[in-house]
Amino acid sequence: MQDHAPTILVHLVTALVAGGSIGLERSYHGRPAGFRTHALVCMASSLLMLVTLYQAEWFAAPASESVRVDPTRMAQGVMTGIGFLGAGVIMKEGLSVRGLTTAASIWMTAAIGILAGVGFYSGVAIATVLTLGTLSVFRWVETRMPAHVYAHHRLRFRRADVLGEGDVRALITRHGFSIANLSYRLTTAGTVFEYGMTIRTLDAANLHRLAESLRALPAILEFRIAPTGD
Repeated sequence: MQDHAPTILVHLVTALVAGGSIGLERSYHGRPAGFRTHALVCMASSLLMLVTLYQAEWFAAPASESVRVDPTRMAQGVMTGIGFLGAGVIMKEGLSVRGLTTAASIWMTAAIGILAGVGFYSGVAIATVLTLGTLSVFRWVETRMPAHVYAHHRLRFRRADVLGEGDVRALITRHGFSIANLSYRLTTAGTVFEYGMTIRTLDAANLHRLAESLRALPAILEFRIAPTGD
């Protein structure tokens, strides 16, 4: 059996650099799956593909039998299995879902690892650059594009001092929001009345202005404005 250690080292180091580069971007933005996670995912994918690349070294079909080998099945297994890791970084809070971009980057990192495993280095370089561009440049574009900002909004009043629904709607509309899914709740043994809703605006600065107005109203016991997003 030939010594393939130098070649294997090149494959794995390439995967380490590519996966680590993507992971650094995720770590910089405070994501739980960051540098080490992406580096390990990429190297693991590369290592598994090396199993198929050097299959002739460890698997010899009997001369009397015809065996057909399909290396792409290993890639299919890697991409299927990585879904469990991706699902672990997706978190749901109310109607807000976070972690989808990180899950997608993990999936992409696994694909890049597969390319490194089979020695397709030009594909590794192109895919890594495009992935980093998507995560960084597209983030810059998104922040400058007009887009609706959604937030979960909750208002709590003493039962005897509840602000009427019309007044609540007028207050929120006056600050540039539209309201959806308005709900009502009586809690704390019937002593506190609560409005719950999803609000939407085109200007994120309206969130601060609304919070300042609500803070100045003595009738409000508590309020919560929780923006949604990835």
